[in-house]
Amino acid sequence: MKANETKVNEFLAKNKIAFTIPVYQRNYDWTVSQCKQLLYDVIEAGQDEQINAHFIGSIVYVHDGIYSASGLSELTIIDGQQRLTTITLMYIALYQLAKKMQTERFEQLAIEINETYLINKFLPEEQKIKLKLTENNKAALQHILNSFDGETFKSYSRIIENFTYFKSVININNFEIVQRGLSKLMFVDIALDREKDNPQRIFESLNSTGLELSQADLIRNYILMGLKPEEQERIYKQYWQVIEADAIDEMTNQTKISEFIRDYLTLKNKEIPNKDKVYVEFKKKNPTSNIEQLECVLRELKSLVKHYSKLLNPKNESDKHIRIQLEYMNKLEINVVFPFLIKVYEDFAIQTIDKNTFILVLSTVQSFVFRRFIVGLPTNALNKIFMGLYDKVEPNNYLSSIQKYLLQKPGVQRFPKNNEIIKALEEKDVYNIKPKNRTYLFERLENFQNKELVIIEGNTDITIEHIFPQNPDPQWKIELGIEEYNLIKDCYLNTIGNLTFSGNNGKLSNKPFLDKKEMNIDGKEQGYTFSRLWLNRGLKEKTQWNQAAIKERASIITKRFINIWSIPDIDIALEEKNDEINIFDAEDPKHKKLEYATFCGQKIESKTVTEFYVAIIQKLFELQPESFIETDLGRKLKISSNINDYGNLKYAQLPHNYLQNNYFILTNTSSSDKFEKIKYTLSVLGFEDELMIKYED
Repeated sequence: MKANETKVNEFLAKNKIAFTIPVYQRNYDWTVSQCKQLLYDVIEAGQDEQINAHFIGSIVYVHDGIYSASGLSELTIIDGQQRLTTITLMYIALYQLAKKMQTERFEQLAIEINETYLINKFLPEEQKIKLKLTENNKAALQHILNSFDGETFKSYSRIIENFTYFKSVININNFEIVQRGLSKLMFVDIALDREKDNPQRIFESLNSTGLELSQADLIRNYILMGLKPEEQERIYKQYWQVIEADAIDEMTNQTKISEFIRDYLTLKNKEIPNKDKVYVEFKKKNPTSNIEQLECVLRELKSLVKHYSKLLNPKNESDKHIRIQLEYMNKLEINVVFPFLIKVYEDFAIQTIDKNTFILVLSTVQSFVFRRFIVGLPTNALNKIFMGLYDKVEPNNYLSSIQKYLLQKPGVQRFPKNNEIIKALEEKDVYNIKPKNRTYLFERLENFQNKELVIIEGNTDITIEHIFPQNPDPQWKIELGIEEYNLIKDCYLNTIGNLTFSGNNGKLSNKPFLDKKEMNIDGKEQGYTFSRLWLNRGLKEKTQWNQAAIKERASIITKRFINIWSIPDIDIALEEKNDEINIFDAEDPKHKKLEYATFCGQKIESKTVTEFYVAIIQKLFELQPESFIETDLGRKLKISSNINDYGNLKYAQLPHNYLQNNYFILTNTSSSDKFEKIKYTLSVLGFEDELMIKYED
């Protein structure tokens, strides 16, 4: 490795050099905001005679010693693409401005800028441009270099956007200032020797000190960086480019490669890697020393990402009936099921299962997840259920083996029964849930066995309406009486029995029930009586809207709910209820007794929740005392070295180890609070999977 201070203009002025951005590098993604900051620095340096140099960081590259027949030498840029590209855009803006001036002085300046910083004058046309960008940016750079007549570029590109900005702010008045400022830019020139240095290790080191790369960026670099250029190109185009193109949420135009690979690793390893450890886990499982093995993994990723893409973007599924189910899944926002579903999708694609089975699997998953949501069971239990579910699939009993496994789950992992749904829907606030979940609930209720589908997502004509309004007209109080009025407002306002669809929400507003029911202003039939929606069907016969009417309607809707989100009708024996369970999946400890717990495989017997709490925190404190002392975690747990902080409250001492002070922890909290504090601590320290508990029967 060689490192020197170098001026940017001298670096760019090198002759017969191509500054190559390899395919494994992330895209050029600087925004106009970042360009503004760099230009500000350049102008400040250009204006201030006291500034001799302005430092912009480092540029790291590998000189592979690869030469073309024309004598071109390539420098492969490992770090510095964003700055190098942005500075090149500034030089192009100066070049084009000088060309337009049409004076001898500026014509000479244009030639000098172009032939010094932008092109290799005496090389063949395809090798002229010094900055050799990846394929998706190359066309944009060529466009702005060769286009002077305002011709527009056909697709979106940061290159075009940022160049347009520079072109708009660099003018004849600041031309020389910008040129002078660019000449003062300095960087640390770090040249690597592939034979002696380890580019991947150096790249990781750069990333750990602040280079903001996604987990997918790191994985791509890891796969491609060690390969020869021709192999890089092949692997990138054959596999990675396809994965990049498919793993995009088209609604937001955000890449989801990191999430996809995390789901893939979850499926393969039966463990969910932390979001910031996906690269580490991928690297651990897939050494680049074995390209055949790595290519096998890429082949599988390429195959699965096609299905992942449709889970993200249901509109890309050509089959109408499957697409509807995928759209429902999308509204539920349950990406935790993706590791399981991408394999089921693949089984459908290769005809291991038929279309009907696939749809029934999607329907079963929705029923399981949405019933749990309605009952209020913890969502973190879903992670472990779905990461191992595909392994439970029996090819000859595909659907029933999945249903059997879900029905066997005990406790907080259970598939809620009909009686639980009936009880939950009597009082659950279904209005103030996530908008997508609310849309999902009411769309499915309305459209069950309905060939004329009613779509409310994105439809401003149809909204959720409170029959008993959120801000009722005073007439409601007169008609219902104070007691009934307050009861409905306090207990039933946002429940399923009091909510419906309306295309006339603004008109109906807060009016009394009979007015809302019969409204027909200007013959436009705004009232419930004229509605063709199923959710309004029962309102036509009502003469009063009171508690009894709400409960009766809730009962009708609940029966429909149970038919839509049905529980599989198969006889099954539940798993033994006395199994150990992860603390994150456990029920609230209130009114329960612990039999024992195991932490990192070691059994802990505690008679009370307090003893259990102290024992677990002591073990974690012993492992990582620095994570508790004078930190947010320590403050949350109320850990102190001064027992006077606790007054008359109960506390316990933590292990002394080799610390200078004794430390104590407050124990004067409820059992539920102790469990929450344990779970929080396990999450912070990365021990989520290590604590199992067993309640007494």
